[in-house]
Amino acid sequence: MNLELYYALSKAAGVVVTVGLFSVLYKENKFYRFCEHLFLGLAAGWAAVGVWTESLHTIWYDRMMGTVDEAGKAQSGGHWIYAALLPVGFMSYMVFSKKHNWMARVPLGIVLGVWSGQQIQAYFDTYGPQVRAGMKPIIGTSGFLVPGADSGINPQVIAANVYWSQAISNFLFMFTLVSVLSYFLFSFEVKNKIILKVNIMGRYLLMIGFGAIFGTTVMMRFTLVIDRMYFIWNEFFYKTLFHGK
Repeated sequence: MNLELYYALSKAAGVVVTVGLFSVLYKENKFYRFCEHLFLGLAAGWAAVGVWTESLHTIWYDRMMGTVDEAGKAQSGGHWIYAALLPVGFMSYMVFSKKHNWMARVPLGIVLGVWSGQQIQAYFDTYGPQVRAGMKPIIGTSGFLVPGADSGINPQVIAANVYWSQAISNFLFMFTLVSVLSYFLFSFEVKNKIILKVNIMGRYLLMIGFGAIFGTTVMMRFTLVIDRMYFIWNEFFYKTLFHGK
């Protein structure tokens, strides 16, 4: 088959599937169901290949068998202890057997045990920097604006000082952090007017943050639609059918 014709047919198939997936905006229909199942089937096939090429081959097979360069010279020796993982992995498929489904609990228990141990370190790696980043100075020690790169001042000197523009930004950050935390920590009845106002401000700031997240989600959907419309009208109709004329 002509390569140009092959690309044209593949783009045409992409247009048909795109229209079929967006047809659900009108109503549920069989054409959408067909495109949905086609997508899920392709995704399942790609995932099966991806598990081997991106995970098992590099982190298991290469470490067990060793690797060689283009000249055939060994780069790293194999570690056959990794072969012990093979029967453990096959045990997970025993879940489909009514008689031996208890064997599927062995790899599940190993994964949960390793994962639980890793989460202790992952917790500190994730939230430790966040706690450290939440401690910001709110009093300036130098001028108002941060000097630019062309100011001639040593960057280490700039980083060592706290400029008032940074201090104001840090104060807004700390006020938001304390307000939001107080909204959750003091969720019971509060009689102190100051704490009550801080709680209300924390609620408003949370609503602003959730609104920004929702707006970002909507814009991501619009970006997806724009990308598919660009593919249909520009890549397919304009370039493929009319050859960019």
